Parts: sequence; structure tokens; C-alpha cells
Amino acid sequence: MESWKVTLPCTRAEAEILKEDITPFAMLDTVPVLMTSEVDATRPNDWRLDIYFEEEPSGQTVAIAKRLVPSAKGTEAVVTKLDAEDWVAISQAGLEPICEGQFFIHTPVHRDEVPSDALSFEIDAGQAFGTGHHETTAGCLAVLAGLKARGYRFRNVADIGTGTGLLAFAALALWPNARAIASDNDPLAIDVAEQNAAINTIRMGNRAGQLELVIAAGMVHRRLRARSPYDLLIANILAGPLIDLAPSFANATAPGGTLILAGLLNKQADAVTAAYHRQRFRLSEKLNRGEWSILRLEKRHVRGHRPAFRA
Repeated sequence: MESWKVTLPCTRAEAEILKEDITPFAMLDTVPVLMTSEVDATRPNDWRLDIYFEEEPSGQTVAIAKRLVPSAKGTEAVVTKLDAEDWVAISQAGLEPICEGQFFIHTPVHRDEVPSDALSFEIDAGQAFGTGHHETTAGCLAVLAGLKARGYRFRNVADIGTGTGLLAFAALALWPNARAIASDNDPLAIDVAEQNAAINTIRMGNRAGQLELVIAAGMVHRRLRARSPYDLLIANILAGPLIDLAPSFANATAPGGTLILAGLLNKQADAVTAAYHRQRFRLSEKLNRGEWSILRLEKRHVRGHRPAFRA
């Protein structure tokens, strides 16, 4: 599979702002990876921005990239075609491990650095979104860790738009007796999640402590419907789909159940929250990571129903 890289010079200050910020590209079908690096130790202000795409970037996309670095005005972006092996190797080499709560997320390059007391997952940087390095995924991990610390218990988990499978893996690590299902509308993502499940010894199936994977857009799959209602539903996608899916997520969530929603910008949080408020959810937590928001919502109880969790 081919991939592409767009390279531009930048300043150190710009690099600090740009590192891992995919905001300008959030509406693309495939989200790129941004990496910044120092060009020469003797010139500490001279840095470089590399943006990796899974398909050839259009002229409009390259123009967006150029607007990210005002200091490069008048400089032509260098567009390079890579093969799949180069893409994976370069991406992994540039991604440092992520620590969120008890989680330690790493690529194979950092396999020997895992702390003995960590819940660790090895996630290749490759063909699916959700390595843990973007604010949305890391923020979801932080919210999950916080729920565990406060004594929440979940038995039936869904991860919609799973990407690499990481958030489903994390939920099972925190609540090992839960049943979990993860979905994505991209068959490639499900293949990647299945490979990552094998690497991380995640048990596959539909029983307690096991994960089931399905290809589905939103909640449109018989297995997703059959396994509902969920007491924990995670969706790290984009604001527009989150708003559209509010009625479906509400129907699939048990009274007292928890939603973790991500993939939305701070300025989009109110609109997403309002869509779920109309579906009998209340906002319990809002975590901001850079320009991104992670929302935790709980479905209001209906008289006669028991909570979906016990604190």
C-alpha cells in the first residue's frame, strides 16, 4: 500500500504547537499523522514538519499544510511518495510511549520500556487511527482510568469507530469480566484491530472477558443491536456523526449507562452535548485536551430500572 509525505520547514515554536495536531485535517476520510523534528542541533530554531497521508494529498490539502507554518511562506512543500514499509517504520520511530493513568501505550520500538505495574498495549503506527498518541484517544484513556479509580463497574461495553481497537482493549483490561464489542466502518481498521488483539493477547469471542469485532457504520449491525443495551459505550469519531448517532446511541445504552464521546473540537462540545441532552443524557465530565474535548455522559434513570453500574 502506497503512502505519502508532505514536508515543510518550520520554527521550533511552530513545531511545539503543531506536534500531533490533526485539527486542520479532521474532516478528511483518512486522518494524517503529523511529526516534527529538529533539523540541526547547531540551529535550535530550525525544525521540520512531516505530514504522513495514506493517499496522495490533493493540492488543497497541501495548501492547508502550508498554512500551518507561516514561517514557510513562499517555500514549496516537498511531496514524497513512500512505500508501506517506510510509512510504518518512520511513524513508529517517531512515536514516544504514552502514559495515561495506569496505561502505557507503545510501538514495538519501545517494547523493552514497559513499566512492570502498567497496563500496556503495543499498537503499531500504521493503517488505522487510534494509536493513543492523539489527544482524543489519550483523553478517552484518561476518562476510562478515572472511572475505574472511582469504582465504576461495567459488564457490557461497545467501542464504536474502534480504529486500532485500543479503547476496547483498555476497557477489557480495566473490567476483565465485561463483554466487549468493537466496530468500525472501515474493513481495514477491523483487520488492524484483529492483528492488534493477537499481539496484545486479547481473547476473542462474545463471552465475559472477550472481544467481538464487526464491520459496521454506526449501530447498523445485527450483533451491535443484539448485544445492547450497553452500560458503557465509547465513540471516538467526529462531531457530525456523533450528533447524528445520538438517537441510536440512546436506544443502545442502558438506563444509568455511560457514554464516552470524543473526536470533537472544543467549539463543537456544546452542540454535541445538546444532542444527547435531548436523548435523556446528562453531562458528567468534560475533559479538554488541546483543541479537543472528551465528554462523559450518563443516561438518566427511568423509574423501576436499576443502574447499569455500581459505584
